[in-house]
Amino acid sequence: MPAAETPVAPAEAAALFADLSEVPVIVLAVSGGPDSTALMWLAARWRAARKRGPKLVAVTVDHGLRAQSAAEARTVKRLAARLGLAHRTVRWRGEKPATGIAAAARHARYRLLAAAARRAGAHHVVTAHTRDDQAETVLFRLARGSGLAGLGAMARIAPLPVAGWESDSNTAGRNAELLLVRPFLAISKARLVATLRAAKIPFLHDPSNVDPRFTRARMRKVMPLLATEGLDAERLVLLARRAARAEAALAAAVAAARSRVSPTEWSNSGPILLDRRTFKQLPAEVALRILGQAVTAVGAEGPVELGKLEALFDAVADRGGGQTRDKRLRRTLAGALVTVSADRIAVERAPARRGNRPQRPPR
Repeated sequence: MPAAETPVAPAEAAALFADLSEVPVIVLAVSGGPDSTALMWLAARWRAARKRGPKLVAVTVDHGLRAQSAAEARTVKRLAARLGLAHRTVRWRGEKPATGIAAAARHARYRLLAAAARRAGAHHVVTAHTRDDQAETVLFRLARGSGLAGLGAMARIAPLPVAGWESDSNTAGRNAELLLVRPFLAISKARLVATLRAAKIPFLHDPSNVDPRFTRARMRKVMPLLATEGLDAERLVLLARRAARAEAALAAAVAAARSRVSPTEWSNSGPILLDRRTFKQLPAEVALRILGQAVTAVGAEGPVELGKLEALFDAVADRGGGQTRDKRLRRTLAGALVTVSADRIAVERAPARRGNRPQRPPR
């Protein structure tokens, strides 16, 4: 059997789950497809071989988008019972959007997984994202024009991506304690399928994975062509790893520079004051990120879009040469008002526009 299709051995699985050994409860996100079914099977086998360890709770999110989804959730439940695992099905209820359904479903899935984790007393939600998913994420973000942080793609461990400001502040605080763990980022989908076939474990097929209406499905069709030119999953994952490494170095540089350009403590309501002379001396990427952090800290409209931030940065960076103190640049972005004078940059909460509600509560 080719190496790429070698089943995941028990010792390898134990290494993949090793840092979760002392966790009291783990939620496994299991849709019933090959990747998540392999996650449930490998995790159950790993736990059964141990004298003590985490309680495993498999959670299936029924998005209610296909007629078969309820039956598929029951299939997962039966397999979980066969493996000796607790199982919960959670449903995405309510009206579904007419557009952007993939993104909305993803947000709903993480929100429901977060709620299920809290009910189970778990702080860790484990998903079956594979090396193939990582490569697709890099390609998807390249197509969207993402910056270096985006090209770093998915981390093995990260905060569960639940937008806490969409709910009350108590929920946001609880979400901050939840971690998303992706142990299979270095494992190919083919190996997980081989693992299930070797164990004679059945799995489901989600037709949305090949539905051309969805971006990721279209990306999957492009991947084989790119691979013939050398841009295969392994190369894309290597790019993500290098981008993440560079991103970590930049984050450290930004943290060090921020204390020089803005020595006073930042307030969420502002104004945040940046010394303009010091700001202009910083490398452009470092200065851009500090400006973005200030806008995000006081703004009321969520994350700052990179392209709009770059346009603001260009305007800010062009000021100062020969300008008098009374000539000011004033711009708004993501709910923040940025005022630039000869010697400083002030970032504060923009006045509420008439008839518009803030999209998140003041922090």
